[in-house]
Amino acid sequence: MSLTVLKPGFQATLQDLGRNGFTHLGISPAGAADSFSFRLGNLLVGNDENDAGLEMTLVGGTYRFNQSVLAVLTGSRYRATLDGAEFPFFKAVHVKKGQELDIGPSQDGARCILTVKGGFHVPQVLGSRSTHLMTRLGGYDGRALKKGDQINFGDSSTSREPEKFEKIMESDRSVLRVTKGLQYDRFESKIRDVFFRERFIVSQRSNRMGLRTEGPEIKAVIIDEILTEGLPIGAVQVPGNGHPIISFVDHQTTGGYPKIANVIAADLCKVGQLKPGDEFKFQLVSVAEAEKLYFEQESFFQKFTHSNS
Repeated sequence: MSLTVLKPGFQATLQDLGRNGFTHLGISPAGAADSFSFRLGNLLVGNDENDAGLEMTLVGGTYRFNQSVLAVLTGSRYRATLDGAEFPFFKAVHVKKGQELDIGPSQDGARCILTVKGGFHVPQVLGSRSTHLMTRLGGYDGRALKKGDQINFGDSSTSREPEKFEKIMESDRSVLRVTKGLQYDRFESKIRDVFFRERFIVSQRSNRMGLRTEGPEIKAVIIDEILTEGLPIGAVQVPGNGHPIISFVDHQTTGGYPKIANVIAADLCKVGQLKPGDEFKFQLVSVAEAEKLYFEQESFFQKFTHSNS
C-alpha cells in the first residue's frame, strides 16, 4: 500500500473528472468539485488530467507515504506541513517513504487536492474512479476516507514529465457568471434585477449535490409546478422558499423547480471553492461570452498537453 490515512479530516474523497454520459440513467457525474485545480495538479506531476486525486473539504487530514513519490497540493490554500516543515502549494515535491503530510484547515476556499505521480489506484465504476457519496458509488468503497484506510498509487511508468507553470490563474469567487435559465421568463424583471444586484450567502446546508443560498428571496411569477425535466450541473433552481440552489457535481439528474440561470462552465470551479458563509453575486453573460470564456480556460491546458503529445 502506498498511502495510509492517519487522520481523515472533514471529508476526503477520491475523485477524477467524473463519470460523464450516464445522466439519462439517473447517475450524475460526480468528479472533482474544482476541476481546474484538479487538472492542474495532475499536470504538475506529469499525469493524465483524469488520473484520480484526493479531494479534501475544509479540513485536510494527515497521511503517511509508504513509498517515495512526487506529490503536489492545489486548490485553495490550507495549512500544510511535511514532517513539520511547510509544504508548498502548486509546486511538485519529492516526498520520501515514511514521511507524513499534515493538512490542516483551509485558509481560503472550500477544497484542496492532493495529486501523486501515477494517480491513486481504485477500481473504475462506469469508467470513473470518482466517489459519489449519496449512492456510495466509486472511489474508495463509495465513501469518504477513514482512519486506517490504505490506498495504492497507480502506475507512473506512462507519466509525462511534470509541467511548470509560470503563473497560476486566480479566480474571483465573489462573482459567478451565468446565462439565462430555461424558466428565466417566469421571473418578473424587478425580481431578476434583485437576483443580479443583491449578494447571496452560501448556506451551511450546502454540499456536493448543491450549493444552497441565503439572502434575498427570488420568487417566480407563475408558481405552479413545471414538468420534471433534466437538470444540468450549474443550474440555478428556485424552490418555493425563494432561496436559489446551484446544482453541483453530485446533483440529482431531474428536477421540477424553475431555473432562473445556469452557471457557465468556466465558473463551475468557483462553485467548488465556495464555502459556508462566503458571499457572492450572479452576473449575466451571453451564451457567446460563456463559450469564449470556456475556450480561454481550455487553452490554458491545451498548450501544455499539445506540447507533450
